[in-house]
Amino acid sequence: MIRPLVAAVAVVLLAGCAKRPDAITPMSMPANAYSGLSCAQLASEHQKSSAALTTVSQAQNNAATGDAVGVFLIGVPMSSTFGGDQEGKVAQHKGEIVAIEAMQKNKGC
Repeated sequence: MIRPLVAAVAVVLLAGCAKRPDAITPMSMPANAYSGLSCAQLASEHQKSSAALTTVSQAQNNAATGDAVGVFLIGVPMSSTFGGDQEGKVAQHKGEIVAIEAMQKNKGC
């Protein structure tokens, strides 16, 4: 009786842990989100989104590591519990990059 309970608790705790950035799928962006920009503007937006992705990916990695340590030591994903999970921002910036690159390809940049 205790083993299934322990397994269930472990699954619930691990499900609440922050994902690594490479495991996060890009957010879907509208196809025409960047259609009004020139190639130079697209390159600038790509650079901004890439820099922002790097920053939030580092924070997300820290949150995932903190969660793993928290679950191991005290059974609670501490970073996710206290707002350290940046999954939404990682997905957003990944989606921006995908949309920008598609528009650059479409425009022949």
